Amino acid sequence: MSPRTLLVTVALVLLGIAFVSRHDSPSKGPYHADPARTPGVLNPDVTQRTINSTICVHGWTKTIRPPTSYTNALKEKQMREYGVGGSKSDYQEDHLISLELGGHSTDPRNLWPEPYPRASAVDSIENDLNRKVCSGELTLESAQLKESTLKHSDG
Repeated sequence: MSPRTLLVTVALVLLGIAFVSRHDSPSKGPYHADPARTPGVLNPDVTQRTINSTICVHGWTKTIRPPTSYTNALKEKQMREYGVGGSKSDYQEDHLISLELGGHSTDPRNLWPEPYPRASAVDSIENDLNRKVCSGELTLESAQLKESTLKHSDG
């Protein structure tokens, strides 16, 4: 193999690796949350013992939800970090561990730009998991694990 052919082959392999390993597309997705950038962070005030005074109280998440000024600025920054394009309105700055399941409200390691329409579909899954935790069908920890697995693998 000539040095030029070898160089072209290596360049193509590296380009392929870079393409496959990035989370981006030239547009808005699809992709999943990156475990290194967005591992998920829990709210220390929400535990199995406190769910009846926190996540199981109707309207509780409104008391801890961050302002859109914070999430919009973070969304712009994270869109660049994730290497995704499109408009900010193509994404929801989503909590990896949702507020409904005891996720930290403002820690950037618990937020990521999730593309629509996937973000809307996941919202109903989060609500269902919250219902199951509050009814005793699932533990808080198992629901958090299910949510993390979903967002790290399916978006």
